[in-house]
Amino acid sequence: MKVLVVGTGAREHAICNALKNDVELYAYTGKINPGISKIANFKQGSEEEIEKVAKYASENGIEIAVIGPESPLGKGIVNELEKNGIKCVGPKKEAARIETDKSFMRNLFEKYEIPGSLTYKVFDNYEDISKFLDSFDKDAVVKPVGLTGGKGVKIVGEHLKNNDEAKAYAKEVMDNAMGGFAQVIIEERLIGEEFTIQAFCDGKHLAPMPAAQDHPQALEGDKGDITGGMGSYSDKGGLLPFLSKENYDIAVNIMQQTIEAIAKETEPYKGILYGQFMLCADGPRLIEYNARFGDPEAMNVLPLLKTKMIDVCKDIINNNLNKVEFEDKASVCKYIVPDGYPNTKYNNTKIDINEEKIHEIGANVFYAAVNQKDDGIYLSGSRALGVVAQGESISEAEKKAEKACEFINGNVYHRKDVGTDTLINKRVKHMHQILGI
Repeated sequence: MKVLVVGTGAREHAICNALKNDVELYAYTGKINPGISKIANFKQGSEEEIEKVAKYASENGIEIAVIGPESPLGKGIVNELEKNGIKCVGPKKEAARIETDKSFMRNLFEKYEIPGSLTYKVFDNYEDISKFLDSFDKDAVVKPVGLTGGKGVKIVGEHLKNNDEAKAYAKEVMDNAMGGFAQVIIEERLIGEEFTIQAFCDGKHLAPMPAAQDHPQALEGDKGDITGGMGSYSDKGGLLPFLSKENYDIAVNIMQQTIEAIAKETEPYKGILYGQFMLCADGPRLIEYNARFGDPEAMNVLPLLKTKMIDVCKDIINNNLNKVEFEDKASVCKYIVPDGYPNTKYNNTKIDINEEKIHEIGANVFYAAVNQKDDGIYLSGSRALGVVAQGESISEAEKKAEKACEFINGNVYHRKDVGTDTLINKRVKHMHQILGI
């Protein structure tokens, strides 16, 4: 079977890796990904030029397309491919609004009385924002309505000193139509521990994956700017050290109710649904959804997949999704980024990667924002590559991943604390304090 993966980064490299042994693999990539180029027939071009992607797929007899990034989903790539007779793992434009339009997502929760939402309001003028924040008795979170690559969220108490700074940032978001909308969402700041559950969806049924925890702050100790994610971990049993089976099941139920609501409101949701939750004193609360695999969380779960990825894809397309099985292991992903990220000046500098040594340790490399040139691999300014390892415990996986990072050299940085006992114990202690135990 000929399968096309659309996308350029580490998430798409992980998807390709999960498919490579069972299909004739093709890829449509914005840059030459050093990992994808080794295992797939590929064409370099913008993933957002959806007619060109569809033309390439048709010319090569592609039967199934798996869509990695959110931007082409928002532009209707699935609609275009399916118009050309190519089945897709990814939601149509209308259903992808669960990520591309945050107001759609919040209104869905309200209309269908889905539990786990939070206090929020959508604004399209500055005067109403100012009045709202003057009377808002909670710390605020300011979010663009549209897509900003995980970098548009700012929180009072972390990135903003007070509500006056929140007002100024909200005005900046609207004035610049950040994310493609001249609108902004103000939400209450939730107190708890964040976690992610990703699930395969066939429009009616969910097959949830192991939970993971991302580390969005740029610097160790959870400090610095919010990024697309500096690393993540998952644990044996599919849970997390601070996450019980009961709360995992509550979160999955919220996701199930969400896809049922989407089916009533618009097109059935088929593909991967990513739920970002905050575990609070009163249980899981939904922060936001993504309409695709997480990056880095895809790198935690896909290497653990026991069910063949191509079989999962077929079941999604045929509305026949059953339980999907994973290896019962822990995993840790650490992202290598340019020094100074996300405000880096190290574009177009060369890095050295000894993949042979990394594989000897039992770890893997998934390539992200790098440029492949004739004389080697160069940084391109964003997250460069994910280093991933598995183990019988998070601690074992973390040690492997950290050791593997020693074999990547250049003007690069990574958070050494991702997956460490110290940081995880901090998370557990924090959750105990919130729950009063």
